[in-house]
Amino acid sequence: MCSLFPRFIAAFVYTNAMNTVYQENAEKPVGPVRSPCRTFTRGWHHTAMTTPISCSNPAKPSCQRQKFKKKWLTALTLLVQATIIFVVFCSLLFNPALAQTAAGATEASVSGPGLPLLGDGSDMASNAERRLGDRIARELYHDPDYIDDPVLWDYVQGVWQPLLVAARQRGDLTAELDERFAWKILLGRDRTVNAFALPGGYLGLNLGLLAVVSSRDELASVLGHELSHVTQRHISRLVSKNNQQAPWMIGAMILGALAASKNAEAGKTLMVGGQALAAQSQLNFSRDMEREADRLGFGVMTQAGFEPIGFVTMFDKLQQASRLNDNGAYPYLRSHPLTTERIADMHSRLTLAAPRAIDKTPTALHAMMVARARVLSNPGVDALRGWQAQVDDLMLLTLPRAAQIGTLYGAAMAASRLRDTPLAQRHQQRLMTLVAPDAPMLQQVRWLGMEIGLAATDLPVGPSAAAQPVADEPLRRPALMLQAQMALKSGAPAALDKSAQNLQIWLAQQPQDALAWQWLSGVYGAQNQSLRALRAQAEVQVAQLDYAAALDRLKAAQDRVREGAGVGMGVGSSAAHIDASIIDTRRRQIEVLLREQTLDR
Repeated sequence: MCSLFPRFIAAFVYTNAMNTVYQENAEKPVGPVRSPCRTFTRGWHHTAMTTPISCSNPAKPSCQRQKFKKKWLTALTLLVQATIIFVVFCSLLFNPALAQTAAGATEASVSGPGLPLLGDGSDMASNAERRLGDRIARELYHDPDYIDDPVLWDYVQGVWQPLLVAARQRGDLTAELDERFAWKILLGRDRTVNAFALPGGYLGLNLGLLAVVSSRDELASVLGHELSHVTQRHISRLVSKNNQQAPWMIGAMILGALAASKNAEAGKTLMVGGQALAAQSQLNFSRDMEREADRLGFGVMTQAGFEPIGFVTMFDKLQQASRLNDNGAYPYLRSHPLTTERIADMHSRLTLAAPRAIDKTPTALHAMMVARARVLSNPGVDALRGWQAQVDDLMLLTLPRAAQIGTLYGAAMAASRLRDTPLAQRHQQRLMTLVAPDAPMLQQVRWLGMEIGLAATDLPVGPSAAAQPVADEPLRRPALMLQAQMALKSGAPAALDKSAQNLQIWLAQQPQDALAWQWLSGVYGAQNQSLRALRAQAEVQVAQLDYAAALDRLKAAQDRVREGAGVGMGVGSSAAHIDASIIDTRRRQIEVLLREQTLDR
């Protein structure tokens, strides 16, 4: 309202002044002219300044036209005034965000420079933001670059979960948002250095960013920063600025921005029209929001036990990248503008922390995860062969132990993908020797050995201790997925039963794990339990928010029951009846979800 009011006053004064000038000039006598009635000069800004000509004979047609033009100009002036008043009235009546922003600013000036009110300046409810996030996440799940790698997922969760705990303890993450938002990280195969917060508690993390961070602390600084954007409702506050845009348009612009980071033409296709492109720029976080996310993210990561030096080193790394020519490899810098003020603020906070010796050398475990991210994000043949060249280089022996381990890990993965199983196994054996004293790294190398065995077509797969959960130890997701693959490849009934049991235990705690449901469906199919396999396929689609596809799977299961094939699924008829009842119940529940999803479109 404050920005519109001066414009309204200026326009109102201008139109009234022009009308007055016209009336005054109309009453003044003028000298002789060339024609009975002078025409208006060209240009809309000269129209009101044209001097009319008096007529001695009002009955003449030329003078009648002159009177008509005078009346037309008066009507046009009144129309402009009425339009301005109408626009101002509508902006006040239908834009409550203006009132909320003003109220928030007043309250902030009274209370001082403290934390902002949750959702301050936003008229989007948390459940509406979650629905918008679900709509975007549903598209990302079907993106070819989306990747669900259990090993990287397990490593990222080791950083992400402590940050969530710290945010709850600090009060940044309220109980309402904790319950309503998804709090999921979606990994992308994209090699660009980017991470982004989405509405509803979804976060995107490109493998390109994982490939450049030097430590868990740097990764924690990025995730803590994005987490603070979500907890402080920055996304909904930005969307509220565009509240005249439909929610689906906002979602399309966000998807277009993500697509533009990989392909500029694809991004422009999703963000059709200059108006959409201009509105998309408003979705970039403001500098105030960036500083706020820095401050809160710094507190969250330090309380979670990560070293604050990670924030500073990550900023230095991004600053160095920003000095280079922008070739599109760092889209993170476009949505998160890096300023010297932000960098100086983090350096000052680091000096205020308790002094202690900081080891900036990457850990061997982190080096392995960086190598894995690089292999998965760049699976080209030349890139995979480049890993072997690094291993053959004699300079490898002069590098730190962590760098040697990371290079051997990447070379073993690359050789396996090139179908050179003997070479991959040799690299894996060298890794076992290097990491032997460290149990967590030994586990990672064993999982790598299982992947090499599964990728080989000429090697028998037997039971592996790496795929068996240790007693009194929580189930690890990579081991469960590898165990399911080994059971399917061997076809042993005991292995299938054990895998199905462990996957059911895991899914009881993580019901939204689409990959676990997918492997469970395969295990059920190998056990000839067709109804359970179809139901698991439906749960895969539910976890990926595709309720229409889930209903198709459940209808297929019901058709199978009606055809009488359900009794042949390998268990008794009572079990088939129970499975059919579960399928009927799930179908009704998913139909409700599909109706709600359809209404949100």
